[in-house]
Amino acid sequence: MVFLYLCFMENSTQIFGLRAIMEAIYSGETIEKVFIQKGLKGDLYNELETLLRKENISSTYVPIEKLNRLTNKNHQGAVAQISPVAFHDLEELVLQVMETSKTPLFVLLDQLSDVRNFGAIIRTAECTGVDGIIIQKKGGAPVNGDTIKTSAGAVFKVPICKVDHIKDAMFFLQASGIKVIAATEKTDHTIYDVSFKEPCAIIMGSEGRGINPSVLKLVDDKAKLPLLGEIESLNVSVACGVFLYEALRQRL
Repeated sequence: MVFLYLCFMENSTQIFGLRAIMEAIYSGETIEKVFIQKGLKGDLYNELETLLRKENISSTYVPIEKLNRLTNKNHQGAVAQISPVAFHDLEELVLQVMETSKTPLFVLLDQLSDVRNFGAIIRTAECTGVDGIIIQKKGGAPVNGDTIKTSAGAVFKVPICKVDHIKDAMFFLQASGIKVIAATEKTDHTIYDVSFKEPCAIIMGSEGRGINPSVLKLVDDKAKLPLLGEIESLNVSVACGVFLYEALRQRL
């Protein structure tokens, strides 16, 4: 069933054409990212650019060859990717979770960029009972066909929230009584020294850079994985899985 959905999606998650993209935005479609031809000019282009800034929609300028690879249609210099899932409002989701009897568990991703890592994290999050995944609107991996495939369909089961800034999400979680724990090697504490029993959110960094230093300053606690081999780090999706299962172990 997932395979059939993916086949359908390959032709349904793209919008091409300046006017068509603007109409999609005005109608409330969840636009993941817009690819715009370098050097594009004109009133319609200016209108689209203004709208993208107003709605804080991620965009990037690319050569026309890139657009031609994305679609063989008359794209007019712009192709947009539509998200196959509806994103949740963070404040509403946290309120819903807090009203239940379970102890909240969230995952924050600080500009994780690889869609397969993203999908793998979503899959593990679903298996460990995570209440929601929080990502930033710009700079992170999109929700696309590869994400869905790697998540084994879990992307449709775990609420995902998009926020303007990870820091704002952290402030709101902390104000709601949810502790933010960073997965980082910059600490003496391992995951076995930290309590995950209370309401908490685990923040994972990007594949190359890790957690942004300015974000790291704001967390409530830090934890690392003990590494006995010569390789200095684990794949981020594997590391996230270890953190989530330690949280689950402590809560069982």
